[in-house]
Amino acid sequence: MLDFLSTSIIDSSGTSPLGVGGFILCVAAALAIGLVFALVYAHKSVCTKSFVMSLAMLPAIVCLVVMMVSGSIGAGVAVAGTFSLVRFRSAAGSAREICAVFLVMAVGIACGMGYIGYALLFTLIMSTVLLLYNRCGFGLAKNAELNKTLRITIPEDLDYGGVFDDVFEEYTSSHTLQSVKTTNMGSLFKLTYDLTLKRPGCEKAFIDALRCRNGNLEISSSIQSTVTGEL
Repeated sequence: MLDFLSTSIIDSSGTSPLGVGGFILCVAAALAIGLVFALVYAHKSVCTKSFVMSLAMLPAIVCLVVMMVSGSIGAGVAVAGTFSLVRFRSAAGSAREICAVFLVMAVGIACGMGYIGYALLFTLIMSTVLLLYNRCGFGLAKNAELNKTLRITIPEDLDYGGVFDDVFEEYTSSHTLQSVKTTNMGSLFKLTYDLTLKRPGCEKAFIDALRCRNGNLEISSSIQSTVTGEL
């Protein structure tokens, strides 16, 4: 078993050319491992179809790149250049997505060098770790549902500097005014707060108290975003 893990099916000396059978075996293993990890990653996660498909296919692509430059003097430069020039998303991904991309790249490199056993073992270990982290909620902020982004519309003649202070004091443990914006030809202000509620279940009473101060104009509350500026 250990010999299977530590032995490459590709001749590292470069004296023997890579046969069709070895090529198909490496690419098939990379595709299978990529599919397994893509399914594990998508389990109970919010992600796009294109990203999951990219995770499934990327190991085979990296595997081909490594096999084609194996034994070449410029192998390191070629592989590094390939990785750096490819952009997988038009927008910057989250830390979790970037980590997943690097992980499947590593699996593709292992398959490209012929170490299919190591690639399988690494995928099994990392998939198990990912499932365990997802199951136990590792990395989630405590009471994250209490962190809210509040948007309040007020008339222009209302001084927002301290009109809500007593309400915030009663229902929130912390609050920060993030932005002020005029709208409706300057007749209204839109205020954006990041805040933390004191306890679950008080959001409706909190909004009702705010409505009494802003003349029953629009108020919206949403879960506080933590994706922007993650990396």
